[in-house]
Amino acid sequence: MIRSAFLFLLLCITSQLAIGQPRIISGPMLGPVELRDAKIWLEVSPEVKSVSIDYNRKGLSAAKTITYKGALGNDFNPLCFTIGGLAFNTTYEYRIWINGKPALSRGEFTTKDLWQWRKPPPEFSFLTGSCSFFNEPIYDRPGIPYGKDSSIFQPMSKEKAAFMLWLGDAWYTREVDYYSDWGLWYRASHDRATPVIQPFLKAMPQVAIWDDHDYGPNDIGKNYILKETSRKVFNSYFCNPSSGENGQGTYTMMNWGDVDLFMTDDRWWRSADQIKDTIDGKPNPDKRMLGKEQMEWLKNSLLYSQATFKIIAVGSQVLNPVSPFDTWWNFPAEYDELMNFLREYKINGVVFLTGDRHHSEIIKVNRPGTYSLFDITVSPLTSGTHKFGGPEKENPFRVLGLDEKQNYARFSFSGPRGSRKMTVYFLGLKGELLGEWSISEKELKTP
Repeated sequence: MIRSAFLFLLLCITSQLAIGQPRIISGPMLGPVELRDAKIWLEVSPEVKSVSIDYNRKGLSAAKTITYKGALGNDFNPLCFTIGGLAFNTTYEYRIWINGKPALSRGEFTTKDLWQWRKPPPEFSFLTGSCSFFNEPIYDRPGIPYGKDSSIFQPMSKEKAAFMLWLGDAWYTREVDYYSDWGLWYRASHDRATPVIQPFLKAMPQVAIWDDHDYGPNDIGKNYILKETSRKVFNSYFCNPSSGENGQGTYTMMNWGDVDLFMTDDRWWRSADQIKDTIDGKPNPDKRMLGKEQMEWLKNSLLYSQATFKIIAVGSQVLNPVSPFDTWWNFPAEYDELMNFLREYKINGVVFLTGDRHHSEIIKVNRPGTYSLFDITVSPLTSGTHKFGGPEKENPFRVLGLDEKQNYARFSFSGPRGSRKMTVYFLGLKGELLGEWSISEKELKTP
């Protein structure tokens, strides 16, 4: 008993001493890794005066060093290094230095391979999921904790995946955060520093879209008064390839192999859900989810894409006609605009990838005269789960469903050119298989 009390006291003293010491709060986290460059993110404590990173080809001792030139010493100090001039298909090692001393944080990454015009399309996988809630009792609502088992990140960190795509709600703002600039920064910093996710953050590149909870209050859209702060926070805690245009929105895209990912922003321009869908029996042109600027970008990007699979990632569900909650279906003018565009220009290979719903499912909507569209929803990672009920209990549009289960998904791409296949594996808390579905590129082509 005395020995246990002494060890507990020693732990408390050690923890107190750590506070106020220059240190890494969270990370390192891999951002996008391309053919010639890579991004590495971390957050440091206010006491840190300097941060640098050295890197070298794996197996070689000669290292190069980059020193961070931005401001430090703030309440929150997220930062990102971009390492350029790399060789493609090459593994590099890196180490972080804090105040001129090596930190314990080491890692490695491998740049993309230059396969175009040289090799068959690569076989690869990526992970995805949404809704990551970490409990903080003092600010959480009373009752049963909403955050569930966070050990799901342990099997995820062991996956041999090309990258992770967060599908929104990577953290959950609370009432104390909604109208506080400082609170928005705090929430992202607090949740990102959760110990269980640290191995996962550096295991593979991380990219993200947002939804309402990592944007602001539940279900809010373009009227959010702190949207500009929220955008700064999001862009400071993820190193996406880009973030909207002209200082607005967070949409972007990335490519891996013969897959293009269109990562949309369903909040910045979003009309209130309560605005009427129709006026005088016609779709209301003023009710929009993506907004005109982003829709133009998406249409032009789809036309430009030569990818076998064109995955459109959206925070809200897109196709579910019987959902009692917000979907793109409830913004009929914009929804019809996209559907008509896909048909008119015979855009092949389109699949929607969504989060938000606290259950996972695949929704199929037939389109006479052309291929069917699918909406693959993956949720939740650690938040509370949802049980199918009401009109969704026996949803006739559902081809696969998982409710009341925490889960993530692995998207795998395989097969020779012209016969590529996409397989989706839904995986549980220990990485166990919960469901599987696949589709070929030929099933996503206009006849």
